[in-house]
Amino acid sequence: MSHVTNDRRLLSRIRRIKGQIESLEHAVAEGRDCYEVLQQTSAARGALSGLMAELIENHIRFHTLETKSSARDKNRKVAELMTVIRSYLR
Repeated sequence: MSHVTNDRRLLSRIRRIKGQIESLEHAVAEGRDCYEVLQQTSAARGALSGLMAELIENHIRFHTLETKSSARDKNRKVAELMTVIRSYLR
């Protein structure tokens, strides 16, 4: 089972981000000032980056730091982690 299933803290962060995106949508639809739209966009991007950092940290803690893993399993987990990080950095 995934370690993010029903994580209330993550769900709360996601709901706040959803609110920021909806606010951004309304700002654009209403033709608000460019500075305000840029500021809201930056805030939403920061919130998403923070969420992504937390998800990556949790992934590392729960899936890659197991001490009983074989060398082959550790290598597979490191490769998986690098795939996640590379996709985040795009």
